[in-house]
Amino acid sequence: MNLNQVTIFTSRTEELVGFYRKLGLKLIVDSLPRYARMECPDGDATLSVHSTDVAETASSIVLYFECEDLDARVAELKAAGLEFDEDPQDQPWLWREAYLKDPAGNRVCLFYGGEIRKNPPWKVES
Repeated sequence: MNLNQVTIFTSRTEELVGFYRKLGLKLIVDSLPRYARMECPDGDATLSVHSTDVAETASSIVLYFECEDLDARVAELKAAGLEFDEDPQDQPWLWREAYLKDPAGNRVCLFYGGEIRKNPPWKVES
């Protein structure tokens, strides 16, 4: 099994698509303002944005995007006008993370975990 996509339902589809394209995702389906699908520049994962009339509420989901050049990428995005809630920091779980919010208020983490992402020292052996 492989995660295919995450879909964000929002009343701000075009604004969200612009935000995620700034992060580096490539638009592959454009049915705006109703729907759009983007693919990550690395790997096979996709992110969809779908229009809804339902009121947006605070989300407990965090979207994680791995960047090998995290610090440089954060600097580029700041120069492009994106505001970060937290600058890149080393975490106790051995990842380096930076946080911002998308226009709909969803929390987004740009991180670098490398080999540790799937193989931390505390990994459970089966």
